[in-house]
Amino acid sequence: MRIFASSHEFGYSWEEVSTNNWRKYCPWNDKAEHVIAVDTISRTVDPSSGILRTERLITCKQNAPQWVLSILGGETTSQVYEISYVDPKSKKVTMCSTNMTWSNLLQCRETVIYQPSSNDQKNRTEFMQEAKIVAFCGGWQKIRNKIEESCVERFRENATRGREGFEMVLEMSRQVFGEERERLRLGQPVTV
Repeated sequence: MRIFASSHEFGYSWEEVSTNNWRKYCPWNDKAEHVIAVDTISRTVDPSSGILRTERLITCKQNAPQWVLSILGGETTSQVYEISYVDPKSKKVTMCSTNMTWSNLLQCRETVIYQPSSNDQKNRTEFMQEAKIVAFCGGWQKIRNKIEESCVERFRENATRGREGFEMVLEMSRQVFGEERERLRLGQPVTV
């Protein structure tokens, strides 16, 4: 098993980050071109806690190295199952995802958490990410190690690109919706 862990602090409020999390894979995010489709399977709100629970299926273009594709079957698309929890009371978003494609040969379980900065800095949000990657190759330890190491490196590259893309989405949203909020504050008409 290999573990990838990362943390980052976004210069945006938790409200901005948790709202724009749903726009992360929008068409104008050029860092998410590998995402083909995002399908919401279910969405419920727990009446007692107010927690929003969402299940999604994310379909992506595969960008694994060719040697990994040849070992695992050559699939060029993959599907990821994601469950997320948005807790408005504690201001915490938790997203748990696992691969469905090749899950009998390679398992990647990722957990992402967004919450207000613990540094008492207003309008900043902590991002924590952890992925556990396990390859199942029988007794072939060298192959398993190589696949896991390659997947961690690819995960690291994708995580960096994902943060950059999300920063772009956050900035674009702040510009667009910030102008609308200012118009509302001033009592001016808002364009839809």
